[in-house]
Amino acid sequence: MSSIQIDFKIYLVYVSLILMITFWGLSFIIVHIAVEYIPPLSVALYRLFVASISFFIIDIYFKFSKKCNRAHLHTNEMVSKQSLNFWILILLASFSGISLYLFFLYSAVELIGPSIPALYDCLVSPVIIAIFSIIFFREKLKKVKIVGFVLASIGSYFLITGGDITKITPESPSFLGYIFILLTPLLWATYSTVIKQLEKSHGSQSDFKILKFITYFGCLELFIFVVISNQLYIFLTNFLNIVLILCGVYLGLICFVFGYYAWNYSQKKLQSSKVASFLYIEPFITLIFSFMFRRTETILLLNIVGAIIVLFAVVIINCK
Repeated sequence: MSSIQIDFKIYLVYVSLILMITFWGLSFIIVHIAVEYIPPLSVALYRLFVASISFFIIDIYFKFSKKCNRAHLHTNEMVSKQSLNFWILILLASFSGISLYLFFLYSAVELIGPSIPALYDCLVSPVIIAIFSIIFFREKLKKVKIVGFVLASIGSYFLITGGDITKITPESPSFLGYIFILLTPLLWATYSTVIKQLEKSHGSQSDFKILKFITYFGCLELFIFVVISNQLYIFLTNFLNIVLILCGVYLGLICFVFGYYAWNYSQKKLQSSKVASFLYIEPFITLIFSFMFRRTETILLLNIVGAIIVLFAVVIINCK
């Protein structure tokens, strides 16, 4: 009976991951719509504001729920006793996986369109995660993995450039967008590694609490960035725009609260490589939605070929 319950819980993890990837795949299209109204940094802040409000409401519910109250208080007591190392990891996760990551990703979507950033971020992130696992978690580096890394590098070149090297030169009008694309997998891999470290060193903490702290820190960081970049007036004057409200709710509540929780929780239940493998599906979902919503962007055959090479490389890297 217990084994059936365990299998059912694992089944729910996989179902939540499939939903998460579908929501995240569509999110690139939603961001592409939102940046038509406000800058990428403001879109990221809108998303984190909605997510923070959602966590605050959930937290209030926990405090007044008779069933959850005792566990909630126990978790709060544990959180208050955490070391400086815990808060440093939380801060690092908020920068790498939220504020900087969303700013770079959304800027790339604005400059290039949704599909190329989705393809590169989702397919290259598992490669970087595998490299980080070798470095930080001492996973074995086999010859087949080296072949996979070489193929991933070749595929990444064609995925980004489409065979045209001038796209990643400073003279290119989209040069900055491609620089942002190159940075996003590094940031996401850093976030995933930090989350894994939090789970190892602070396993008693609830996933909700950790994600809540990361969200609050990320929202504060983005607010500071928006103020520094003189975008606060734009953010406030467009705050009640119905399109942005719908985009913010989708990005903040569905993609962030549910999506990040599913990602963090699955990191605890499954191997990092298995969780990361779900990212392979996401960019192709974005491509389908991009055609459905008729977003204006140019996808070349060599971009798709590069994506397939990277996908093949990731399979090689994760094979046993």
